[in-house]
Amino acid sequence: MIQTTFTILLGGDLRLTPRLQSAVAGSRFIAADSGMRHAAALGAVPELWVGDFDSTNDALSQQWPDVPRQPYPAAKSETDGEIATAEAIARGANRLIFAGALGGERSDHALQHLFHAVSLAIQGLDVLLTSGDEEAVPLLPGRRTLDLPKGSLFSILGLSTLEGLDILGARYPLEGFRLPFGSSRTVSNVAEGSVEIHLTHGEALLLARPYDLSGV
Repeated sequence: MIQTTFTILLGGDLRLTPRLQSAVAGSRFIAADSGMRHAAALGAVPELWVGDFDSTNDALSQQWPDVPRQPYPAAKSETDGEIATAEAIARGANRLIFAGALGGERSDHALQHLFHAVSLAIQGLDVLLTSGDEEAVPLLPGRRTLDLPKGSLFSILGLSTLEGLDILGARYPLEGFRLPFGSSRTVSNVAEGSVEIHLTHGEALLLARPYDLSGV
């Protein structure tokens, strides 16, 4: 299958880092409302700008007069990010990067981005959420490998009870582990290089801080 990557620009925190630049290289872009403010730093020209534009000031609007807009009323049933995601999928996206999905002033939006990412992964899409400093990926039954710098911190947060959890390539490995829902056992692990995760049952999120080498 040909990989078609779309980066959705969201309104949360974003710091330009080498990993972020590498991730979005060759991507197509859609901006959700104030997420457009990240476009210039990324050197990106989004092909679409969606939202109710309640977070977009005049200066940002004037900076990007030629980007096609798809406005929505403030009283709507989906977030601007979810609308942008649907537009990306309609354009053939099978890999999605949510830039500006973590942090920011709205913890409800950040949590929704994480839950939405898991639902998209269940549908078969490859998903990455990033602030530049922090990254998150959904974990579903199967195998997943992440290339993390040695000494960087990562945590696995179970969204249900996890069964058959293996963590390889980490300071605190696990094998065939059952992680009860709500347990903190898999918080604050340290990568020894590429981390490999196996899971037989459940859904989780892996959150990594690739530039935080306090675990060295």
